[in-house]
Amino acid sequence: MGERSVERAFEYVEGWGMTAGAHGRVLRPRSVEELSQCFAIARREGRSLGIRGGGNSYGDASINGRGHSLDCSRMNRVLNFDPVSGVANLEAGATIEQLWKHILPHGFWPRVVSGTMFPTLGGAAAMNIHGKNNFAVGTIGDAIREFEILLANGELRRCNRELNADLFHAAIGGLGMLGVFTRIELDTKRVHSGNLSVRAISTKNLAEMMDAMEARRTQADYLVGWVDCFSRGRALGRGLIHDANYLSEGEDPDPRASLTIQHQVLPANIMGVFPKAEVWRALSLFNHDLGMCFVNKTKYHAGRLEARGKPHLLSHAGFAFLLDYVPNWKWAYGRERLRHGLIQYQSFVPKDAAAAVYTELLERCQRAKLIPYLGVFKRHRPDPFWLTHAVDGWSFAMDFKVTPENRARLWRHCAELTEVVLAAGGRFYFAKDLVLSAGDPERFYPPQILAKFRSLKRELDPEGLFETDLWRRAFAQSPKDA
Repeated sequence: MGERSVERAFEYVEGWGMTAGAHGRVLRPRSVEELSQCFAIARREGRSLGIRGGGNSYGDASINGRGHSLDCSRMNRVLNFDPVSGVANLEAGATIEQLWKHILPHGFWPRVVSGTMFPTLGGAAAMNIHGKNNFAVGTIGDAIREFEILLANGELRRCNRELNADLFHAAIGGLGMLGVFTRIELDTKRVHSGNLSVRAISTKNLAEMMDAMEARRTQADYLVGWVDCFSRGRALGRGLIHDANYLSEGEDPDPRASLTIQHQVLPANIMGVFPKAEVWRALSLFNHDLGMCFVNKTKYHAGRLEARGKPHLLSHAGFAFLLDYVPNWKWAYGRERLRHGLIQYQSFVPKDAAAAVYTELLERCQRAKLIPYLGVFKRHRPDPFWLTHAVDGWSFAMDFKVTPENRARLWRHCAELTEVVLAAGGRFYFAKDLVLSAGDPERFYPPQILAKFRSLKRELDPEGLFETDLWRRAFAQSPKDA
């Protein structure tokens, strides 16, 4: 088969937040052979390749405005699964949705999932995603046993914690800059029910939320906090925690029913009537400061009522994939390319500094009248991957609305927040970022780690075949690199 077999198209490629994108050639290989052909096409045309999976990174992590986009989502076969050990082996273009739907009927669930089920495993590994259980089990990299990666020179290299260990720890979280994942083998979690036991805890302010989450950390399987970013004064950072636990063997009276795909599927309609695919239109009516202040206040008081009730059962998918509950909810922020949308500013701060830092961030947002419409709080633990975002501490993800009128001011505002985070030893997560500048990574990665990563990239990709707008924006060291 020749290069004509590789699917190619000229398209607009967009980040999930709709505020970054570029027109360009998109190549869609379906096999390792076609992937190698894509490398040859890019070299012949003098273009770089930006690797893209499901396109779920909020910013420009999979955008390549100066080259081609390499969409690997067609390489998506489930290769095998061992229902005894729970080890799954998939092509890197397979999604989290494909993984959980394949393994759940056997009594397993992915150890780590993001807030949406649509990322590919290759993309998840490249960004080293985390979930609501990061404090307990770490990132997806901690669940990966080994992978195969196609290097720029055409070598298919197998990596694990013993074999090619440096590449293993650099490529996981390596932003797709060292090669293309082709196969990923990972551990999954044995579960005895398709449900979780979920409890709501209402908190009056950020300090109370942190205390409550810390107290539950050794007992809960999952913990996540929602924050009302409009609240002020003594109520600053008030919100709602959801604490979830797996059911023990025998707790579910009918696990055969709850472990079915049908039990997990998110309903398409509200109250069986109103299509959820249209809910974004209603949400758009509230997508302004006054409307979102009302929405956050309403959610907080509803959460107080929920917290008075007993723990309730919720399916794994229903708890994990909240972002998928309302399809295309992001459209409520506007759909005009690059002019409207959202960014998520997610910082990670060590535990001793987190309360002071996040209090200051919230107060700065309120003073600047640039208030996040959604705030999500999580507890984290460190991991061994070179470009990790994780710390022994906390993260706060804040969703900001982007408009033509506020964009420049919002970027300046985020730069000011970044100074506060970096001064406290904090880090950032590039699956979400669109605002960091060149030189910022040097301020939060250990110098020897960043030097090792750049050295490995020069060794494995000396011609700079793999590049993205993110890499050029945040990691470029010289005009040649940029």
